[in-house]
Amino acid sequence: MKAVVFTLGCKVNGYESASLAAGLKELGYDTDEKLCEADVYIINTCAVTAEAEKKSRQAIARAKKYNANAKIIVTGCASEKSPDDFLKKEGVTLVTGAKSKEKILSLLSETGKRITEEDEYAESYFPLSKGKTRSYIKVQDGCDNFCSYCVIPYLRGRSRSRKAENVAAEIESVSPAEAVVTGINLSSYRDGENGLKELIDRLSGVNCRIRLGSLEAGVIDDGLLSSLKNLKDFADHFHLSLQSGSDSVLKSMNRHYTAEEFSEKCDLIRKYFPNAGITTDIIAGYPTESEEYFSETLALAEKVKFSDIHCFPYSPREGTVGAELKILDPKIVEGRTARLLALKAELKREFAESQVGKTLMFLPEERTGGETVGYTGNYLRCFVKGDLPLGKIVPVKIEKPYKDGAAASVDI
Repeated sequence: MKAVVFTLGCKVNGYESASLAAGLKELGYDTDEKLCEADVYIINTCAVTAEAEKKSRQAIARAKKYNANAKIIVTGCASEKSPDDFLKKEGVTLVTGAKSKEKILSLLSETGKRITEEDEYAESYFPLSKGKTRSYIKVQDGCDNFCSYCVIPYLRGRSRSRKAENVAAEIESVSPAEAVVTGINLSSYRDGENGLKELIDRLSGVNCRIRLGSLEAGVIDDGLLSSLKNLKDFADHFHLSLQSGSDSVLKSMNRHYTAEEFSEKCDLIRKYFPNAGITTDIIAGYPTESEEYFSETLALAEKVKFSDIHCFPYSPREGTVGAELKILDPKIVEGRTARLLALKAELKREFAESQVGKTLMFLPEERTGGETVGYTGNYLRCFVKGDLPLGKIVPVKIEKPYKDGAAASVDI
């Protein structure tokens, strides 16, 4: 029997899918993460934008083309949001939501809709497969922030976290070259009275490179940065969600910091990690964003010198505060998105140029076109001529900006 677990959306979805695949293997299934001919498809959906929901629906149609008689199970945030819409899709046998995905393996023969209201953290996910180059380690779920543009807190539920000892044990069990510690709102991680800093302290003895998922600027302080500095091997890459560089828009979004405070956090990061890559998310065309406010966003991005920007045109999400606001002219949103993308390309190249001549630790992940491709600790995508062993971190010297990253050579 063959099963495909197909993932859309965030790294947390990726972790949950990997755990489901591990469980399916224990049941005797051959598994794949790409859509191909199979007997069972589990589509792990995303609802962060309207486009993500559209791609989730399209994945069902694509699966049916491979095997019209297969079981199709739909799970995740999009199906949590609109379960009946997915259940109506031809070929869909079972619909579950964003919570308790680990229960899917006991429901493979079930049909219909199974949406749970549970908000407890599930520590019972199947152990991830060993020997992966990079493993995503989910430590937290849910969100209590309720940003005005975001539907995820309504779908994932309140914030809850794993026990630190279980996180450390899983990383040690999987033994990847790099472990990415991630969550829906990683910054709100709590294990009793302990927060993210104490989790990092608990991981100080782990023998692999540790990378953090997306963070809120407010969690950045001397204590956390000192703990990260004390890790055996830390990937000096910080993804801080900005969303807007305008204080007025940030307030409207229910984001709890100012542009100046965000910039100060980036300066603090570079005090501890001078060569850090700092990436971000920015929404273009939020309803309260004027041209002046958008210019403030561009100015802050240039000041901070992001190494990459994930640009999103604003997408109203039903049920959120933002959805009640009058949206901007789509042409204005499109134009601002294009300007953000142009700045993203410029800043990415500037970051690559700033790394030329430096020796960085590089994790080879794939081979393509006679080159080995992967990422450095500070998240610079590198291309090295020839075939390097995958999954083994090696020092490389950065030669020049190249493609969407940099050309590099092994620095022995």
